[in-house]
Order: sequence, then structure tokens, then C-alpha cells
Amino acid sequence: MIRTAGLVFLMMVLMLTHASAQEQSEAAMAARAASERLGQATRQLDAAQSARDRVRALTETVSAFEDGLEAMRDGLRRASLREARLTRELQAREGEVAQLLGVLQSMGTRPSPVMLLHPAGPLGTARSGMILADVTPALNARAHDLRSRLAEITTLRLLQQNAVETLQNGLNGVQEARTALSQAVAERTDLPRRFTEDPVRTAILISSSETLESFASDLSEITTDEDRSDLPDISGLRGTLPLPVQGQMLRRYGEADAAGVARPGVLLATRPRALVTSPTAATIRYRGPLLDYGNVMILEPQAGTLFVLAGLDVVYGEIGQVIPAASPIGLMGGQEAEIGEIIANSGNGTGTGRPETLYIEVRQDDAPVDPEAWFATQEED
Repeated sequence: MIRTAGLVFLMMVLMLTHASAQEQSEAAMAARAASERLGQATRQLDAAQSARDRVRALTETVSAFEDGLEAMRDGLRRASLREARLTRELQAREGEVAQLLGVLQSMGTRPSPVMLLHPAGPLGTARSGMILADVTPALNARAHDLRSRLAEITTLRLLQQNAVETLQNGLNGVQEARTALSQAVAERTDLPRRFTEDPVRTAILISSSETLESFASDLSEITTDEDRSDLPDISGLRGTLPLPVQGQMLRRYGEADAAGVARPGVLLATRPRALVTSPTAATIRYRGPLLDYGNVMILEPQAGTLFVLAGLDVVYGEIGQVIPAASPIGLMGGQEAEIGEIIANSGNGTGTGRPETLYIEVRQDDAPVDPEAWFATQEED
């Protein structure tokens, strides 16, 4: 079911994003990339032999759906802006268009011999013929330009009408994939463990911690049987790690918010229910609610380094597990926008729709550092 819905959805996205080749090129490229990813993910899903393989394939499936929906929204936004621009141009040229149509209509109703006669005789007729020969190509060019613009407006409007069903298929598909992913994560039991959590110590630490800093500093107190002998060194990956979620930068390291509060991390705006993944292989040091941060995931990719991700709605995995890079670690909160809202926003030339926020903090040796020193934070348009 996921495979069929996904392929149909992305095939339609590809068609829709080609409606206006020049304006839609970026969206079309993104849709093609998403289609290729989804095709690869469905093949992996068909070949999955274990819960771990199924988690990996479904993670890629959800990401491909999210990329396809993003391309769809971007295509609709570009189409709406293009239609509005063409409409404004035609409205501004109404007088010129009316004059052109009048000339063409007049020329079309007169017999050719009458058009070629001139009161001044043969010489005047010859001169008028030369003028007409010069003018006609320009009139034809203007008529062709008018036809092209009207045809493009018609195509763009048809695109937006067809987008309703396409968007609904995509939203249904990604929701189905998220549900399947959550089930596959729950069934996964073959991940290695670096330590075992002591739930009593965890509860004590949570109740006694007043800040994220104090909680992170004392994380070692909640473990038993911990083996730290094989922690990797990922220093060579600094500055290249992918962000854990698709989003736009809202606030950078140390930048104050509207209330004047500055936090030692970055804040990303994300879409509702966006998938959050581990930037690299890491140990889950903590997952669950913490202070006023909502659900928090704390990962340890190497000794002395912690990635703190706060603001999730759903968290995956168990404390002490060692997860591979790009593993799903949770979902953002909120609800997907209704189809009508998405279409309306695209008609306004907006459609950004990123009401959820993920806070990212990186701590090295118990001190916060700028996350942009670790992550490639190139912003989306």
C-alpha cells in the first residue's frame, strides 16, 4: 500500500512540477530526487529481512514523502506567484490587448483585394503593402505572446486544481509510512547497548535538575554496567553533519528571543510531524520529557560530546542503545495542515507552514558550543 500510494503521488508531483519548466525547475529537480529515493526505499522495504532493515527502509520512505510534499508545496507556490505575475501583466496591458484584437479583427473581416487598394493609386498601394509587410510580423508576434501567456495561466490554474488530490495522496502516504515506522521501531530488538539505565536514578536526577546544564552534567549517574572503551572519534565530521530535521533557522547560538532570553543553542522551525533522525551513530543517553523543553533526546556521538534535541512530540529508542547514523529518533508535534489551507497559502505566495520548533544544543566537556561548528546549516528557501 505504501509503495503504490508513494509511486502514484510522486509521479503526479513530477507532472505538476513540470507545468512551467523554467519557473518549476527547482521543484521538479527536488521531486525527481524524492521519486528516486522512494523507489530505492521501497526496494529496500521489499528486501528487508529484519526489523532493523525495515526501520531503515521506512525512515527513507518517510523522508522521501516529506521531500515530495516539500517539492509539491514549492511548485504550487511558484505556480501561484507566476500566475499572479502574468495576470498583473495582462491587466496592465488591457488597452494594448484591446487595440491589437481590434486590428486583427479588422484585418480578418476585409477581403484581401480591398485591403491592398489605396486612394493614391498603385504607388500608394505599393507603399501600404510594404508598411503592412513590416507591421504584420510584429502583430503576429504580439498575438503569439498573448496566446502563450493565456495558455500558461490556464495550465497553472489546472495545476492548482489537480493539486488537491495529489496532496491528499501524499499526506495519506506519509502518515501511513510514519505509522509503519513507529511499529517497526517498537519491534526492533537487535541494537547493541552501551549501558543499562537505572530508572530510580533517572527519576531522582530529573526531579533534582533545575537546568539542562545540570541534567546533562550528571547523566552518568543514571547508568549501570557502562562500557566506554569503544566510543568513536568523529572530530573529522565537524561542520558536515546533516541537521536532524528539515527546517529553517529561527535563532542562532546565543541569539536572544522576543523575551530577551538567549540560549546556547540553535532553534529550527519545522513542519508538523516532521521526522527527526540521528545525525551520526550515537548512544542514546536520555529520551523523554525534561523541564520545560518537552520531549528531549540526548545523544552521545563520541566521548565528552552530547547532542541535545528538545521539543519533540514522539521519541524512539531506549536509553543505552547505540543507534546507526540517520536512525529515526522521533517526530515533531502538531497536525498536518488541511488541504484547503495549503492551497490557500500557496495562493498567497507563502505556504511555509513551519509552526513547530526543534532546539539543538551541543555540549563538549560539560560546556555548550555553537552547533553550527558541527552541523551543515545551509538554510532552505
